[in-house]
Amino acid sequence: MRITNNMLIGNMMRYMGNNLERMEKYQKQMATGKKISVPSDDPVVAARALKLRTDVSNVVQYQRNVDDAESWMDITEAAISNLNDILQRARELGVQAENSTNNSEDLQKISAEIKELRKQIVQIANSTYAGRYVFSGYSTDKKLMNDDGTFAIDALNSEKINYEISLGDDIDINVPGGELFDMGNSAVKGNKCRLIQVMDDFITALDNGDNGAVSNIVKDIDDCVDNLLRVRADIGARMNRLEFTRNRLESDYINFTELMSTNEDVDMAETIMNLKNEENVYRASLAGGARIIQTSLVDFLK
Repeated sequence: MRITNNMLIGNMMRYMGNNLERMEKYQKQMATGKKISVPSDDPVVAARALKLRTDVSNVVQYQRNVDDAESWMDITEAAISNLNDILQRARELGVQAENSTNNSEDLQKISAEIKELRKQIVQIANSTYAGRYVFSGYSTDKKLMNDDGTFAIDALNSEKINYEISLGDDIDINVPGGELFDMGNSAVKGNKCRLIQVMDDFITALDNGDNGAVSNIVKDIDDCVDNLLRVRADIGARMNRLEFTRNRLESDYINFTELMSTNEDVDMAETIMNLKNEENVYRASLAGGARIIQTSLVDFLK
């Protein structure tokens, strides 16, 4: 086989191009900090990177869901806490009103305060989070209770608003208004809320000076407090579950991020070493190529 100068030069150019391409690969890795820039660089690494990026994205979304759920339940718990304070104050006033030494003026003062507590119960029933009514079930765009204490919607159902907080795991974040304010008795649209009815009966008894009726109302308030404590305990259990889920998601985020970094990020020290090696090879090929290109018949005639 006859070897010509064109063949030597062609091979030289091809090998120099390969050397330059390898050097450019490590230069790109140093600039981006990533092992690959397109899937064809390493299909296995690329496939694993897509899976890990999806996992991290899912974890971030679940963290947003947990934040939103926690905020909703914080508003709910605060409303229940305020309602508990109102009922405790109403009970204190009931015990005070039971005393037969109260005159009509004393009873009117107690009645005036009970009327204000009644208004506050309506305000709590219509508590909102981000413009959504928290006790209205799925009807978050509609208030639960009218100013007169009747239900503005049908609150007899047990509509649960669920948030997905991890893969295959969701949690209901709301408390149905009928369960809290009416104890699930007759919370249909147009009916008066039981808590409001108790307050109205309290006001009527005070206006009539009926101490016996006041004693019965104190018992009704105790029943309402017991129901409220049951609902509050359930909210607390769910909030604890959210806290555990938040901690697990934070751990998952760190783990997936570390795996993603291990899979995609280059070892900078190794990359620098490889780049220097390829640079030396390229410089050597340039030097060898220069000797091949410069050689001609004239060189041998000197």
